[in-house]
Amino acid sequence: MWQHNYTPLAGSLGFSALVAALPIFVLLYLLGVKRKPAWVAALSGLVAAAAVALLVYRMPAGAMIGAVGYGAAFGLFPIGWVVFCAILLYRITLETGKFEIVKDSVGSLTDDRRLQALLIAFAFGAFIEGAAGFGTPVAVSAAMLTGLGFSPFYAAGICLLANTAPVAFGSIGTPILALSTVTFLPKEALSAWVGRICAPISLIVPAYLLAVMGGWRALKGVLLGAVVCGVSFSATQVLVSNFIGPELTDILSSLAALGSLVLLFLLWKPKDKFDLEGHSAPPVVAKRHPAGELLLAWAPYLILVGMVLVWGFYKTELSKVSLVFPWPGLDKQILQMPPVTAKPAPYSAVYRFDWLSASGTACLIASLLSALLLRMSLAQFFKVLATTTKQLALSMLTIASVLALAFLMNYCGATATMGLAFAATGVLFPFFSSLLGWLGVFLTGSDTSANALFGNLQVVTAGRLGLDPVLMAASNSSGGVMGKMISLQSIAVAAAATGMKSEDEAKLFRFTLRHSIILASVIGLITMLYSALTR
Repeated sequence: MWQHNYTPLAGSLGFSALVAALPIFVLLYLLGVKRKPAWVAALSGLVAAAAVALLVYRMPAGAMIGAVGYGAAFGLFPIGWVVFCAILLYRITLETGKFEIVKDSVGSLTDDRRLQALLIAFAFGAFIEGAAGFGTPVAVSAAMLTGLGFSPFYAAGICLLANTAPVAFGSIGTPILALSTVTFLPKEALSAWVGRICAPISLIVPAYLLAVMGGWRALKGVLLGAVVCGVSFSATQVLVSNFIGPELTDILSSLAALGSLVLLFLLWKPKDKFDLEGHSAPPVVAKRHPAGELLLAWAPYLILVGMVLVWGFYKTELSKVSLVFPWPGLDKQILQMPPVTAKPAPYSAVYRFDWLSASGTACLIASLLSALLLRMSLAQFFKVLATTTKQLALSMLTIASVLALAFLMNYCGATATMGLAFAATGVLFPFFSSLLGWLGVFLTGSDTSANALFGNLQVVTAGRLGLDPVLMAASNSSGGVMGKMISLQSIAVAAAATGMKSEDEAKLFRFTLRHSIILASVIGLITMLYSALTR
């Protein structure tokens, strides 16, 4: 059995970490400097990761191929499956003309671009994150904003920025449950600390989002809306995470924000006018529709919400029919070594084909029911299906390549090498522990995966440094949410949902990168403060 060596270059952790990061440097260079499409950067990063695995870490070729295949399969299902079905649902509403009525209903609440962004990108997106996660909120909310007249670039950018604070409790609390599983720490304690770390961020993200849209000029006219949205969401988030648990945190927080915003819109209107100059179409004057028409137009999204909630609550029962099998040539063929694990342990690689319990299947059923409800002909449905498949082809390639890269770095030991380099920061580790989670989500596109990857390392390091292991594990999940907006998986989802040109994906990455670094650093500072107070 091949075993990990986390310092393959002359026993030096520093040099080994630099070489381990080579695939990331390739990604950053191609996206940020050469401005290549995401699929080109992802494939190139995967080639670099294969070279590092084979030549530096001396990973067996069979295990390397197994890791690439395992990651690609995970990227296509369940992640790619969710994205495909979410976009299919949106295109059904578009083809049947119902999305125009949805636009009118939102416009009747407010025609202000800033408030539309708060309502859809932040509040509604957080609800979908809490119910489904795994790319669904960005796919649905970005598509809705594009339909409302936002440019593809700004619709994608705004939704990526908004999909931060809710991520740690996404998909009925799945990231917290995964963190509890790998660390053997109580989920209630982890939920409480994640809520305390994320609540200050949740408070400022709505205002931050509007400031990004247009600076102080954009924010000052709707400051009341940003405050109401932030306070209602963050207050509910910290209360539910500390006194109820992780499963309902996002759902109840987003409902509080949605209800608060709708009530505010009925009582108050901004006095100034603002538009994303050059980045959105002029707002269309909203038409009034009968209640029955509005209900029918919103029915696909109501069905979607209902289906993903049912799927979330009955996930255990639905998972009983899943196909579960060890991945050939990889499962338990690699030995993880201390200090990443407490003792040498075989690295498992078990693939779950959750064909029924996956959130994407819930979205597919919602799409089929919506097509029937809206009386879409069979010819129309297959036309939409073909259009969606064509639209998402390169995005699926990107997602599969990125997950293949991430899994290969995990199984060859490169990710652990970088994690140990962060752990070597000593007294500054509370700050860098959050950045470790950020790195994990950047690589995998999933807070759940990042928790599974680095959660135990956080606990081991905390024990060595005399820090609170629950706080450090929680900081991994909290810092990870800020890596979501720059993961190539998320960028591919946003680009696909909005129909963005492939050459704009690199621009979108550069746009979100600086905000990701700023907000991840804020999370790190909050963690340092909590660490100092708990010593």
